[in-house]
Amino acid sequence: MSPLAPPLTRPLAFLRALVTPAGPPVPLLGQARRPFVRLLPYLVAWLFLVILLPVSAYLLTREYRLQAGLATLLAIAQTAPLIMAVRRPLAAWAVSFGAHIAAAAAVRVAQSPHGLPWPWPPTAVIGLLLLTLAVAARERRATLAAVWLVTVLASLGFDALAPARAGGTWVALVVLSAVLLLVGGALRERGDARRALAEQETISEAERAHRTLLEERARIARELHDVVAHHMSVITVQADSAPYRLSGLTDEAREEFGSIATTARESLTEMRRLLGVLRSADASEGGSAERAPQPGIARIPQLVEATVRSGLPVELTMPDPLPDGLAQAVDLSAYRIVQEALANAVRHAPGAATSVSVSVTDGTDLMLLVVNAAPADPHAAPLESGGTGHGLVGMRERVRLVGGTLDAGPLPEGGFRVAARLPLTPQAPTAKEAR
Repeated sequence: MSPLAPPLTRPLAFLRALVTPAGPPVPLLGQARRPFVRLLPYLVAWLFLVILLPVSAYLLTREYRLQAGLATLLAIAQTAPLIMAVRRPLAAWAVSFGAHIAAAAAVRVAQSPHGLPWPWPPTAVIGLLLLTLAVAARERRATLAAVWLVTVLASLGFDALAPARAGGTWVALVVLSAVLLLVGGALRERGDARRALAEQETISEAERAHRTLLEERARIARELHDVVAHHMSVITVQADSAPYRLSGLTDEAREEFGSIATTARESLTEMRRLLGVLRSADASEGGSAERAPQPGIARIPQLVEATVRSGLPVELTMPDPLPDGLAQAVDLSAYRIVQEALANAVRHAPGAATSVSVSVTDGTDLMLLVVNAAPADPHAAPLESGGTGHGLVGMRERVRLVGGTLDAGPLPEGGFRVAARLPLTPQAPTAKEAR
């Protein structure tokens, strides 16, 4: 059914559309960012009020021969709603349109001179068109159709009442109001569609970021299984073999070692069961579980070499010898952070000079620094131009896992910098960091 059908075919729907505004009394252009744009509707309304009020009162008194007091009251009722139209355009149009009908009827009764525009003088046409435009910028299609239909019926009614006086001058208001309603309604719907699209894009971006976070956490959980499973297996073997390796153990000590081994095996079983759920979910989504030994900082030179082969010049600085006894969670997190930083440099700054630095400070922290300059060719298009920064989500999760810190962002002269501090001994994240 056509959008015009409800007000045209059902009287109750017609009346409802005519008296029911589309939403709360929010100022026109109230969502604009610039203060001047937000004030513009008020400035326009006051400008036309100052112009139309005295002119309307003068025309009704001098030209249409109405009593001065009545003419002034009608002029105020016709033009004052222009201020109200900034927040309540439909109510303002109804008040002003009623005042214009009353003025046309008064002119008809007063037997004003013929040859003057009637039922809508020029000031009435200007004021009603302004209010019609305000209504079009706010209300629904059915309301716009109802407003135009009321304008047509009132014009036709006055034309039938006094055809010699009307002379067809009402056609200008009918045609121009139809144009303004169509154009204003189309612009409003276009603006609503753009706002809805922007809101949906914001929601989709938040969902993608959340999904990236969950995927990275699931990946970390799988990697931690390999790390923790190794240590739990060692505990189980040591607890089982303790009665054979150590002499003179009491029965209570043997039972204690047996209990330790049993608890360790149960923990391994539970952890593998949970990991199975993660891997099955990953496989159902088309992913593949990683079963190879997890890399560490010792593999960073190989990672840099592969990056150089891809066309990115990379300079590597690492301590010699590498730190001993590095916790596996820290070792793995350091490798993944450097891997993601280099991948971002390859995608977004192809050919840019890049440096990777791995160092130990004060014997307590592992420092990672990956810096890439601006692309060698400023006009070269990046391999990926629509980056969302989700790679940084994984880096932050890695750093949070071991209780470290991350500083990442663009450089003033161009390029990008990723600096991470990882404690050599992992620390549990605080409750705030865990969230």
